[in-house]
Amino acid sequence: MQFKNVYLGRRSIRKYKNKEVPLATIGEIIDLAEFAPSSGNLQNWKCIVVTDQAKRQEIADACVEQNWMIEAPVFLVICNDHNDVKNHYGKLGRMYSIQNCANLAFGITLIAYDYGLASCWVGAFDNEAVQRILGIPEEMDPEIIITLGYSDEIKKPSLREEPNYIAYFNSWGKNFTEFPSHLQKLKNTVKRQINKIKKK
Repeated sequence: MQFKNVYLGRRSIRKYKNKEVPLATIGEIIDLAEFAPSSGNLQNWKCIVVTDQAKRQEIADACVEQNWMIEAPVFLVICNDHNDVKNHYGKLGRMYSIQNCANLAFGITLIAYDYGLASCWVGAFDNEAVQRILGIPEEMDPEIIITLGYSDEIKKPSLREEPNYIAYFNSWGKNFTEFPSHLQKLKNTVKRQINKIKKK
């Protein structure tokens, strides 16, 4: 699959089929995602694969009661070993360590889609409860939970802002007005890709 199709096709899915995901597939996804960039290449992430139904229910309860999560057969809990990054970067290390985990997590969602799987990024949860449920050491922080499985819903692309609304040129507030034709070409390309996905 072309990368553009992967990037535009990924959705946050909250309905899943009652179908197991092969552990080998999960392993391949994590293995590929590890090539995500990280500060100083410290790779301060750990990933807990959760398939146990009772634990998934407990985690869902700890995620502000997002009960839809339990439909997903797999949870990937991304944990942050932030101490090593702090030792290298001081006060900024905490922020860098979270950014690194986010890089890994987003990569997982894209790779999962390329493997025919659906996912959803969950960031709202009781950290202490998740630590207790999974026996995560105190020095590690659970940062992100990704639900994983086979989609049981079709979601259309959500609207996005125009490029010249979110991107500035050389300084704040200076739009890309000098390149309207380039932006229009980009906009048309994105529209074509989205329309192709809608037709599937």
